[in-house]
Amino acid sequence: MLRFICLFLLYSGAIAELPCTVMPGKLKQLDAGNGEVYGVADNDTIYLWHANQWARIEGRLIHVTVGPAGVWGVNKENYIYRLNNFNWIQVSGRLKQIDAGGNKFLSGANSNDDIYCLNQDATTSPATSLPYVQIDGKLKHYACGPFGCWGVNSANEIYYRNQVTPNACHGTSWTRVDGSLIMVEVGTDGSVFGVNADGSVYKRVGICPKNPRGTSWIQIDVCNGFKYVSHDSGFLWLISHNGNVFRCEYADSMLSDLL
Repeated sequence: MLRFICLFLLYSGAIAELPCTVMPGKLKQLDAGNGEVYGVADNDTIYLWHANQWARIEGRLIHVTVGPAGVWGVNKENYIYRLNNFNWIQVSGRLKQIDAGGNKFLSGANSNDDIYCLNQDATTSPATSLPYVQIDGKLKHYACGPFGCWGVNSANEIYYRNQVTPNACHGTSWTRVDGSLIMVEVGTDGSVFGVNADGSVYKRVGICPKNPRGTSWIQIDVCNGFKYVSHDSGFLWLISHNGNVFRCEYADSMLSDLL
């Protein structure tokens, strides 16, 4: 694994070092949460980062997620699976993108950009026929965390879903957020990161329980163009346009030193 130093660049012009490591292998999508990292390769094979290497897991998926709601994924036909003792169990429904980052509730979007979620009681049940709740609107990517849910639509507009709870995952209404992103991810700690159409990586700052939408975006320059980002346990996990995987040390203390 190649280790190097990239630049962390804020709009204010402040610069600090952001250590990154090029990880082995190539992936098209990954998700970090609850201290674990899962990813899928171009041929839909599934991997878990374990003991400093990628461990192959049975099955084939196009999108995988890990978080408080467990480990879930969807295959190329958009069928949904839940991981149980390293066995994939098919459940009802079809989604193209799925997220387990909520407080034991699930969210995602289907091939028509329709938005769905599962309340906490459904994700913790062993049942395979699940009572999905449809949410108004259209999104291509929808992700949740402890302070709420974020999504982007086909025009790369960013939205925040208000008053989402584990037992009312549909929330109440949408608030448009400034900026433009092709995807957005919410960490287990509530941090929000996204990637724009140019491959630049951004973080939402100012997020807290009293202000769950935060205040502004800052750009993180990590020496490459990226198509996917996830964050957990002090690390940014990034996928470049050619599939290379980067793990960058990133802690909020680094940000507070700069602001």
